[in-house]
Amino acid sequence: MAFSEKRTSSKVLIIGAGFSGLATACQLRREHNCDDYIIYDRSSAPGGTWWANKYPGCAVDIPAVFYSLSFAPNPDFSKVYPPQAEILEYFNRVADKYDVSRHIVQNTEWEGAYWQEPTRSWLVKLKNLSTGQVFYHDCKILISAVGALVNPNTFGAPGAEIFQGDIVHTAAWKEDMSLREKDVIVVGNGCSAAQLIPAIAKEARSITQFIRTPQFYLQNENKQIDDNWKFIFRYVPGALRLLRLMVFLYLESTAVRFNINPNGNKARNLSSERSKAYIQRNAPGELNPRRIICRRIFDNNKYISCLQKSNIHLTEDPIVEISSHSIFTKSGQEYPADAILLATGFALTQYDVELVGRNGRTRDQHWDNFGYKEAYKSTAMSGFPNFFYVLGPNSGKGHTSAIYSIENYVNLVMKVIAPVIQDRCSFVEVKPDREKDYNVNLHEKIATTIFDSSCRSYFIDYKTEKNWFIYPWNSFVMWYSTHSGRSDDWTYDVRPDKNRVFRFRHLLLLLALSIILISFTMIVREKYS
Repeated sequence: MAFSEKRTSSKVLIIGAGFSGLATACQLRREHNCDDYIIYDRSSAPGGTWWANKYPGCAVDIPAVFYSLSFAPNPDFSKVYPPQAEILEYFNRVADKYDVSRHIVQNTEWEGAYWQEPTRSWLVKLKNLSTGQVFYHDCKILISAVGALVNPNTFGAPGAEIFQGDIVHTAAWKEDMSLREKDVIVVGNGCSAAQLIPAIAKEARSITQFIRTPQFYLQNENKQIDDNWKFIFRYVPGALRLLRLMVFLYLESTAVRFNINPNGNKARNLSSERSKAYIQRNAPGELNPRRIICRRIFDNNKYISCLQKSNIHLTEDPIVEISSHSIFTKSGQEYPADAILLATGFALTQYDVELVGRNGRTRDQHWDNFGYKEAYKSTAMSGFPNFFYVLGPNSGKGHTSAIYSIENYVNLVMKVIAPVIQDRCSFVEVKPDREKDYNVNLHEKIATTIFDSSCRSYFIDYKTEKNWFIYPWNSFVMWYSTHSGRSDDWTYDVRPDKNRVFRFRHLLLLLALSIILISFTMIVREKYS
């Protein structure tokens, strides 16, 4: 394969400038005092999903005290579930504090990566999106910090190309778009739609929401955090950390409902009844959730009560065609439309980039051999030395903070790459048998939860019918497995030259200590003889 002459290089290359990339960069500095890294991101600004998602009403749905980095607590969030702008502001503040911002190269797409056996390094293919120029970057360690919520699902309804209004996905929002006195179509009913609709209800003339599967909505209050609490969080030692621990334990207590056993069944039934009662109190007749499988939505934005507004209409009638100013449904109904807003989720294409490991073996070939997307402890694959994921396959949790998962996996990666960072070896790679054993155990565990193949959501890879997303054990197990583990899970290639230098240094140190000890002994003997 011929490569361009133009190359850049660094010891570590990170793909993605969201929270995964930020946490990785911060820990490179904190754990290894490593400043020789670069972060490439295709967006025009850092922040990942919190930069991309600027739609009205966008906010975090985990209490922010726990949706923040443990080493960078923030006492100044305005609400329990603050809006997107505050999360992005927090992100940028942490990036500046740990000197990460100057390492970020924006408007750059990752197009491929190729293991170079002679140099024990990765050659990464990149494209400058501003100029279209392709270039290559050499690195010892390659870390994919690309999140799942990056590539919006396409909207393929017939006639979309002749529609005269705006067709906009929530993750590609047009900030100058006005919905005032317009007939708005919202497609989808996940978390984004539940935040978006209440935020635009007063502005739009009408909102028609097209849903496929009714969700379960749980009552929740987004309380304001007053100045007294902010003062306590800032100046009372341990107060913020104690609250963080309490939120963690509460969220963890809800995980029981995902298990297929008597306790899990009981917890799911209780949640179902609470959700139905909440909906019937606030929007009788509008939604009829069937059963909790994979998704539950905390109604922080009062979406359910919003459905009683006269200008909002909800339908399960599928869209079959679009004209220049309206939408037609399967039943023959026509709905006027000035704008179509897509809250349709994301295409899981973050793993489509060409990745070629040892002996020319591709990632697709590796996964075909397993029969599904996988990685050892969500971070590494055999045959791909010095390559790691943060939030890789089966790293997601259905009930708690993604940042908690990010920090755990970053900790594991930092521990594993230490000898490579310190130049004591040229590469590290997970052992094939450990990778296989881990994934067998993982899918056996998934089968005991509601996240098995009956969970018809984006968690399931439609090609393999395997859950590629969920980490099925509890958060305590995640912490333990990423903070302790057997070093013999990994193969290290110790450099002979470095090993000799290492032994020689130890020999010199031992010799120096011996001379000092002998000299001290002679002085003492001479003094007291």
